[in-house]
Amino acid sequence: MAATHPYVRRFWTAGLGPGAVADLLRLVAAAHHRASIRHPLYLAGLVREDLVRHHGGRLWVRTSIPLLPSHLLRRLPPFLRAEHLRWATVSGTDLRRYH
Repeated sequence: MAATHPYVRRFWTAGLGPGAVADLLRLVAAAHHRASIRHPLYLAGLVREDLVRHHGGRLWVRTSIPLLPSHLLRRLPPFLRAEHLRWATVSGTDLRRYH
């Protein structure tokens, strides 16, 4: 899904943190405009989650953001995990692929 999708703000922010998601959105916008930005503070976390990659001396950012991986889903409070499950059910996403 697009990095600007409400899912990303709701669930990735809860799983990875608001600063990391803000960095991700800045990187996506910069890539879209072919602009450079200062070194993102949360780059290590974005790389760890495979949202950003180093290659050829450049950063490559995903423009299609996947569903939250299971290890980050487990960090969410129960009410938010339940909301995530409802979201996936309504959207028709088969979460068994992600657990």
